[in-house]
Amino acid sequence: MAEVTTEKLLEDLRQVVRDAEELLRATAGMAGEKVTEVRARAEETLRAAKARILEVSSDLNARAQAAADSADRYVRSNPWTAIGIAAAAGLLLGALLTRRERDF
Repeated sequence: MAEVTTEKLLEDLRQVVRDAEELLRATAGMAGEKVTEVRARAEETLRAAKARILEVSSDLNARAQAAADSADRYVRSNPWTAIGIAAAAGLLLGALLTRRERDF
């Protein structure tokens, strides 16, 4: 099953917003009280969705930056530990890839 990520969900939401904007443009010339009411609700929902997308995107960027800053601080304060972890991860990855190649 495909992995669902926050970025994928945000992109899907952005596409829904684009589609809704296109629908609103396509129905701009239609008259009638019901159409006007539905368009007004749709426009308000669209504004709220856009605001939420910006909020979530900003939050994700802030979290990613905080994680990167934290990792940077750890590596700077513990360089030998970081080198050891990187070497162990490299050896493990190399062993897994070598094993996978032999299986083919």
